[in-house]
Amino acid sequence: MTTQTDTAARPSRLLVLVSAQVTLMVGLGLLLTREPVAGLLTSVEDGVSRGFAAHRTDVADAVSAGLSVLAGTQSIVAVTLLCVAALLLLPGATRWAEAVFISASVATQSAVFLIVTVCVRRPRPAVPHLDAAPPTSSFPSGHVGASVALFGALAVLAFIRLRGPRRYVVAGVLLLVPPLVALSRLYRGMHYPTDVVGGLVNGTLTLLVIGSVVLAGRTRDNADDDHGSRPSADSAPAGTRSRRTAGRVVVVRHPHACDDRLADRVRAVLEAHDHRDQHWTITTAERPSGELAEVCGTRTPGGNASDATPPGAGTSVAVGQVAVGLVAVGLVVVCGGDGTVRACADVLAGTGIPLAVVPCGTGNLLARNLGLPLEPTTALEDALAGDCFGIDMGRVSGDRLDSARFTVMAGAGFDAAMVRDASPRLKARLGWAAYLLAAARHLRDPRTRVSIRVDGGPRRRHRARMVVIGNVGTLQGGLELLPGAHADSGRLDVVLFAPEGAAGWLAATGHLISRALRPRSTTPRETERTAADSLEAGRRSVAGGALTYYRGRHIDIRFAGAQPRELDGDAVTEGRRLTVETEPGALLVRLPHAPGPAPVRPATPIPRRTRSDGVARAAGVPDRPAPPDVPAPLAPTRTPAGS
Repeated sequence: MTTQTDTAARPSRLLVLVSAQVTLMVGLGLLLTREPVAGLLTSVEDGVSRGFAAHRTDVADAVSAGLSVLAGTQSIVAVTLLCVAALLLLPGATRWAEAVFISASVATQSAVFLIVTVCVRRPRPAVPHLDAAPPTSSFPSGHVGASVALFGALAVLAFIRLRGPRRYVVAGVLLLVPPLVALSRLYRGMHYPTDVVGGLVNGTLTLLVIGSVVLAGRTRDNADDDHGSRPSADSAPAGTRSRRTAGRVVVVRHPHACDDRLADRVRAVLEAHDHRDQHWTITTAERPSGELAEVCGTRTPGGNASDATPPGAGTSVAVGQVAVGLVAVGLVVVCGGDGTVRACADVLAGTGIPLAVVPCGTGNLLARNLGLPLEPTTALEDALAGDCFGIDMGRVSGDRLDSARFTVMAGAGFDAAMVRDASPRLKARLGWAAYLLAAARHLRDPRTRVSIRVDGGPRRRHRARMVVIGNVGTLQGGLELLPGAHADSGRLDVVLFAPEGAAGWLAATGHLISRALRPRSTTPRETERTAADSLEAGRRSVAGGALTYYRGRHIDIRFAGAQPRELDGDAVTEGRRLTVETEPGALLVRLPHAPGPAPVRPATPIPRRTRSDGVARAAGVPDRPAPPDVPAPLAPTRTPAGS
């Protein structure tokens, strides 16, 4: 994590590094064009140029011409503008730091190139030229340097942002472009070999200089790439402690869930914990995380972002401003519901910046499942007094659904229709009870055909009213919809809800309520791991088949027809497919304690005697067998984080 002093020094550091780059390139050019080095290289390099000119063919002419056009000024500028526009304008893809990295790399390389050509006057090879010779010096190659700056920058971003084997494929293809351009410039008689080497060096130095200034502290650790998942924020298993809280505190505030009075209380709590450098940003429907992405990567407009104050205590940051510099962020505090937390977590995943939840939404399911108090300022007090722990996130995609992450649950069918149709006015007045009224409207909705594949296994077919994939499993009122789900298990739990007729609804409801009413305690991790492994062996059904459970790291679900869908309580577009995979330890969360095992059914505290044999039974062994529709593998489970 960069410090605020380092942030302020970046412009001057950039100037120093670029000046050093110019000096190095000019010195290298003068060395190559002055005796005795020039005399030693002339015969060799002339021979290379004549050799290429003597073996030209029509096919090679066409290929080399295409490569030269690709690395020409007009093409480089056009591709750069397209990439920057995509990073800044496409929905869900706003990446200020990456856009600055690409544009600054291309611009800086060009500036250094022009300065060097003025200082180093080197004629082009004495062979027929297949391109019009520009008025600049032959050293260094501008085409090669520009291709390194642009395509090398894209390769760096591909390596950072993509996951799994495709990151190497994409980055490798992009990195092939500069050497091919260099070969084409030699073939077309436009440069000596040392000219293209100079272009490669100039482009590479530019990437190192701009990357060290713009992307410092943003590159992710690649420890989990073999599994295609995003790494833990601190390159450690989920649940590992971290006290990384130095730097500015960014407070993301939902304007309706967190009013001005609550904002003042949050500010006071932060100041009491010596977090006086605060930057506040307000969410909107179009920007559910406010300016978090820009603030974490760039400076807010108008100079020093640390001067921003929370609403109700001065001026606040207006959504939509343009970032102009860098900010060192040590903690992000989210004042809102699960939807706001999800949007912010999506930005912070893999960055190593911890998140603190101030629960002031309708459901607050993540806070409930992590054991946080539901009183907002109390939750913040407890979180600030605790440590940072890694939790998993789920990544979901589907037809007409851009790839997104969630921290709580993703679902389709009955629950998504309930979320979609819940009245905002009733949610403001009744809280989560408003969802019950919306659910009543869909009790008679028919079941739909659905198929599910877990971790590449066989596809299983069902009929269900809804499908829920959970990173955590407890709903409001302690209702355990997914008894084995834990935020740091490294797995996702799935339930297919398929009651049929009045009897099915009664069986499903009775099963869920009975679990909520039973007393709870904890179970050792070893016992829970055994239960988890049993569940992963296949599906498990309870309540006469009304509830069917799966568990895995990669879930693919398909529906016979388009279904309403939701992520963490926010309705998204309807569709016929959901593909979900877990990202172990992707998010750091500030908590009063580690996400411990979920409460499970207690063992009997003392041995008991039966009427028949008079032999004391071991604690936890029932007097009679469990009902056949409640298999043991459905007991809450827990596995080592990130396994």
